[in-house]
Amino acid sequence: MIVGKVVGSLVSTRKNDNLIGSKFMIIEPLSKMQGENSRLVAVDNVGAGIGETVLVATGSAARVGCGMPDAPIDAAIVGIVDDGMGL
Repeated sequence: MIVGKVVGSLVSTRKNDNLIGSKFMIIEPLSKMQGENSRLVAVDNVGAGIGETVLVATGSAARVGCGMPDAPIDAAIVGIVDDGMGL
């Protein structure tokens, strides 16, 4: 799981049928959690907004976490952080 900040949104008018109605957000992982890629796109089913700190599930956990097991999803916002002690 990744902790990151929502830095923007993404609009896609043409996409896989399983993604219709999905909201896409651009996530920047916290500096301690950055790996090879500095930003990623995640499906948002929890209503996160720009500037919020979020929990992001990746891989098959992302599809399960947002209730879309047949969708081509690699990252999904599964929670909004209220208080991040030590972040």
